[in-house]
Amino acid sequence: YLNADRTRLIQVFGNLINNACKFTDKGGQLSLTVEVVDQAAVISVRDNGIGITPTQLPKIFDMFMQADTSMERSVSGLGIGLALVKNMVEMHGGTVEVRSAGLGHGTVFVVRMAIMDTLPLPLVVQATGPSTGSAAQRILVVDDNVDAAVMLQRLLQLNGRETRIAHTGLEAVELANQFMPHLILLDIGLPLLNGYEVCRRIRAQPWGKDIVIIALTGWGQEEDRKRSREAGFTAHFVKPLERAALMQVLGGNYPAAA
Repeated sequence: YLNADRTRLIQVFGNLINNACKFTDKGGQLSLTVEVVDQAAVISVRDNGIGITPTQLPKIFDMFMQADTSMERSVSGLGIGLALVKNMVEMHGGTVEVRSAGLGHGTVFVVRMAIMDTLPLPLVVQATGPSTGSAAQRILVVDDNVDAAVMLQRLLQLNGRETRIAHTGLEAVELANQFMPHLILLDIGLPLLNGYEVCRRIRAQPWGKDIVIIALTGWGQEEDRKRSREAGFTAHFVKPLERAALMQVLGGNYPAAA
């Protein structure tokens, strides 16, 4: 038995099995094994597919990373599945690693999670009050990259946050007015209205003066940070936002935009 979220583990192993299928030719072999080692469940997803080069191994869990698809293979997607796997496993206190002897030698992903010392008691549902943690319970994610926005939304939902997504600047202003978020994670390079102007328009409203607005963008030069301060952003982070930094933001700890 694991102290874990069943739905999230289905996503984890669904992603790993789907990944193995993508990179294994018809007639290839896939296996999933589970064993107990040192009070941990060790789950291995193995294939004899195209494998991973030594240079790609250290980066395979990075967001938007894709393995080499040059072996007459067309694979769709932006490569966020393995980054999602890593985050979900680590949120459960586990680890995930990848091994491959190189191209043509297959791949194995190994997930380790602590097992429970005793069998779980029957579930008793108890009424609970509102969360006493960070005030940022309602979060608006604004990004024109649909996959990146959805991934960030899932990570926030894992932490119990109520989340909405907007993909354009105008949509962000309108949704902020309706949703009244405590925190906005706002991209700057947006269609229709850029993030600087979105921030200014929200700050101009009585309900927008106290919202925590974080710039989450690929633009990280000093001039970009200066413009963020002038527009009214609370802080400025460069993509991709590391899990540790995300946890810091959710806990209400973030460096000033300066």
